[in-house]
Amino acid sequence: MADAFHRRLHRITPASLSGHTAQTGGMQRLEAISGTTVGSDRLWMGQTLVAPATSSGDHHHGASETGIYVVSGHPEFVFHHETEGEIRLRTSPGDYVYVPPWVPHREENPDPDDPAVVVIARTTQEAIVINVADLTWTGPTTLGEPI
Repeated sequence: MADAFHRRLHRITPASLSGHTAQTGGMQRLEAISGTTVGSDRLWMGQTLVAPATSSGDHHHGASETGIYVVSGHPEFVFHHETEGEIRLRTSPGDYVYVPPWVPHREENPDPDDPAVVVIARTTQEAIVINVADLTWTGPTTLGEPI
């Protein structure tokens, strides 16, 4: 095995993205960089497509932080705040969204004609997706594991 300074770089083309990753209804995740595809051990990165006039199921990503970059469309990211109720982040191409660990949320694409495409990166190489019944948070009051 090569030392840390002599390993290879990996190019992932759009045609080689894999749909063999955790999914949530109403959206399609495609895996690009992961332990499975390139041998990463602390990073997962991929693409998500939300079809026109579609809403994903409610879900969270466990202990993983998630960074999202909006490539096209105007997806909306919805979550529940304890005192403000449901909050909707309306986005545009070029926007970034940060999803903290354990926060239930969903993606929506209100556009009746065009899909929304985002690039996602996570702090774990695996695509942790935990589908939940609703956005109401019932987890811990600290940043530890959920109760």
